[in-house]
Amino acid sequence: MLRAVILPVGVAASLVLVPLPGAMAAPSADAVVSEVYGGGGNSGATLKNDFIELANKGGAAFGLTGYSVQYISATPGPTTQWSVTPLTGSIPVGGRYLVAESAGTGGTVDLPTADATGALALSGTNGTVALVQGTDPLTCRTAADCAADPRVRDLVGYGTALVHEGSGSAAGAGNTASVARGGGLPDTDDNAADLKAGGPTPTNSRGETVDAGGGTPTGPTEPGTLRIHDIQGATRISPETGKTVAGVPGVVTGIRTSGTRGFWMQDPHPDADPATSEGIFVYTGSATPAVKVGDSVLVTGKVSEYYPAYSSGSQSVTELGNPAVTVLSSGNAVPAAVVLNDSSIPPILAPDAAGGSIDGLTLRPADYALDLYESLEGMNVQVKDVRVVQATDKYNELWVEARKADVRSTRGGALYLGYETPNAGRLMVQSLGPVVPSANVGDQLTGVTAGPLDYNQFGGYTVVANAIGAYKDNGLQREITAPAPDGTATIATYNVQNLDPGDPAEKFAQLAQGIVTNLRSPDVVALEEIQDGNGPTDDGTVDATATITKFVDAVKAAGGPAYEWRSINPVDGKDGGEPGGNIRQVFLFNPQRISFTDIPGGDSTTAVDVAGSGAATTLTASPGRIDPNNEAWTTSRKPLIGQFSFRGKKLFLIANHFNSKGGDQGIDSRFQAPTRSSEVQRVKQATVEQAFVAKLEAADPDAKIVSLGDFNDYQFSPALTTLTGGGVLRDLVNELYPSQRYTYVYQGNSQVLDHTLVSPALTNVQYDVVHVNSEFAVQASDHDPQIVRIRP
Repeated sequence: MLRAVILPVGVAASLVLVPLPGAMAAPSADAVVSEVYGGGGNSGATLKNDFIELANKGGAAFGLTGYSVQYISATPGPTTQWSVTPLTGSIPVGGRYLVAESAGTGGTVDLPTADATGALALSGTNGTVALVQGTDPLTCRTAADCAADPRVRDLVGYGTALVHEGSGSAAGAGNTASVARGGGLPDTDDNAADLKAGGPTPTNSRGETVDAGGGTPTGPTEPGTLRIHDIQGATRISPETGKTVAGVPGVVTGIRTSGTRGFWMQDPHPDADPATSEGIFVYTGSATPAVKVGDSVLVTGKVSEYYPAYSSGSQSVTELGNPAVTVLSSGNAVPAAVVLNDSSIPPILAPDAAGGSIDGLTLRPADYALDLYESLEGMNVQVKDVRVVQATDKYNELWVEARKADVRSTRGGALYLGYETPNAGRLMVQSLGPVVPSANVGDQLTGVTAGPLDYNQFGGYTVVANAIGAYKDNGLQREITAPAPDGTATIATYNVQNLDPGDPAEKFAQLAQGIVTNLRSPDVVALEEIQDGNGPTDDGTVDATATITKFVDAVKAAGGPAYEWRSINPVDGKDGGEPGGNIRQVFLFNPQRISFTDIPGGDSTTAVDVAGSGAATTLTASPGRIDPNNEAWTTSRKPLIGQFSFRGKKLFLIANHFNSKGGDQGIDSRFQAPTRSSEVQRVKQATVEQAFVAKLEAADPDAKIVSLGDFNDYQFSPALTTLTGGGVLRDLVNELYPSQRYTYVYQGNSQVLDHTLVSPALTNVQYDVVHVNSEFAVQASDHDPQIVRIRP
């Protein structure tokens, strides 16, 4: 096709004819349609389903929320419509994303677990597929019109399709053949050149694939040209990602036979580069690995980067998928374990990339702990004589501290005292066979704990142990708070972790015992995470009388007082937490010791206010909720405030449960420094509450206020700094010795999430965090309660 070009004024007039190029969108630097297969379930096909595979060539994950893949027949007419499959999630860096489409009546092999599923009936031989920004059907029906539509991110025409990129459609698709981009994912916007026909190789974001030939891949017989250190490379992302590598040699060091099945292997002949790991995980999908520790093997497989905890910005694990394995010999010595201790682990956790990804940075294992762990990914490592810093959980996992120089709590934990001191030596221990002891914080694993170094699905580098050190019980005891002096009011807070009537009687009894024995039956207890009367059943129920009554009865059965209670039911489904549970805060109080001042008018949506001044200052509702319609409390618990009287003195108590840390990037994220996105809402919440407290104190400078509960943030966080702004409240945890500042343990860090804050008028106070849960393998809740004794 030719077009006329008119030259500018001043240039000799002439008519120039130039070729009109084929219609195309701009070549993609990130997401592309990497493979299309429409023969699923057809005659002669092995695979049961059609599929569309996407790939990411970019340096960051490609988010697909709001995107779709769309299909139109090869020769669309004026009324032909595009069919749509909406997408969610994202494509990992260098990874794939599998969209399963319609099934035929034949085939014998299922696709690997799809990342998205639709019902598009692709032709086996001719058609057009597009990756589209949006979910509305495209309206274009020609190559030129589709190229001009900015919503089209990438497009593949195959067979005789009229809608394609460049000179023509990709050729050769059929019942036993897909069209796919080759190594490097070429995208010159010419489908005929960029995609070639071959056997289908559907691969999901996990790196899982299947043998579309229906048989077992034949194992390699000779070593290939690449070694494990070549595949791992000197950054976090393999230079061979997306490629099939042949005949990779190694010795099997560990075997996982459940969950994510596969085995680790390590090259006994390392290179001289400390940044390149000599170990790698071979993922076998649903098949139990047919190898033994000590086997010398050759492996052919497809290289992928798997992100076990993608949403929290986790590190990736380089893997070989869809492996063909040849065992050369057995009984070989396993490569010696690398020792992880104070001498080898740098005190600085990670390089600072100003919030960006560190994936592409060359590893510096002598300078940064995360770089060290990445450089040892998949390799045999060991720790020796380590203390437990997070108790054994229900999955038989625990955390240890391999670096003794990290900050230590009074009772043996790893203390988290600031964003700049994340404790670089924390490691999880999982088992490949040895019994994991039921250990508490401060207990020890004496001798050697060793196995391949992995990265776990919840975040954190992990020794997957073939050997676990001998267990030494250091006798950690649950604390009991000191008796209250005469004339003091005792006020406690306790997150009871999604308590509902369906929980075992043992949980109610343990929580009640904590109230009666360990907290010594406080005058007031502010409870968090009390669910409605049928717990997570999502049927519109919001009333929690059944839950609270069962708990109060458990307290009486444990020898405690006959508590009365006050609370406000939330609007159904508006306060976050477990779906259907409608968690809320509740005041329990002992009417023999303290009285509650009931002031009508408080409900789930009415804002409490301050009335009067000086000694006559009062709330407009008690119980009431602070500014419950403010957007700061969207899908989060609203503060519950109550007015009490103790020996003729007025007390204002605020029970809190700020929004969770869900969505934050982890401390060991591949983004450094990690983004704490949930922090934004907590700062808004703190701003609202601080303004209310300031108003109350302006009305009565001698107002005696206690604000307490689960604030889901640290004592050094912007949220707590905001809440204490202007000196309206002081955070009592800062008055403890630093080694005692923790209420919760997460990924081996003992940290503060629960707080008790008091107004300036309360100067005579005694404060105690009572450690009964967070450090123990057997827990009634994952939070420790705390108590303040005040003399108004």
